[in-house]
Amino acid sequence: MKLSEIKLALQKLKTIGFQLPDGSMVPAHFHVTEVGKVTKNFIDCGGTVRKEEVVNFQLWNEEDYDHRLHPEKLIDIIELSEKILEITDAEIEVEYQGSTIEKYGLDFNGVHFLLVNKATDCLAKDNCGIPEQKPKVRIAAKQNACTPGGGCC
Repeated sequence: MKLSEIKLALQKLKTIGFQLPDGSMVPAHFHVTEVGKVTKNFIDCGGTVRKEEVVNFQLWNEEDYDHRLHPEKLIDIIELSEKILEITDAEIEVEYQGSTIEKYGLDFNGVHFLLVNKATDCLAKDNCGIPEQKPKVRIAAKQNACTPGGGCC
């Protein structure tokens, strides 16, 4: 989900909810403690120099049950971050405290924001020696084919 998409979704909501991949909800008294721009400069395994930029949201919850983050307040925080940090309309990455700091992608189902598991991947498969996977072919049995113990072979 891109930054522009979350802003549009927030405009239609009365409350904000984040759902974890296991279906449980982030406690309703969460706070977005950070909205930032994260830039990653790196060289992939094929030797290509790359630059990646994401918008980072950090979710946090504590024992403060009396304060809830409302959609209009999060929009204000996002817009201030865009202005001050010169954030572009990049993909959003969400940090949330599980057994360690966990990073998720973000999606929206019309009611809640969904924290989506992320996975690593090789960005240079064509250049680093990983063989291309061949498609698996399923061989169907013929209707009149021999069967074990059928005596036709």
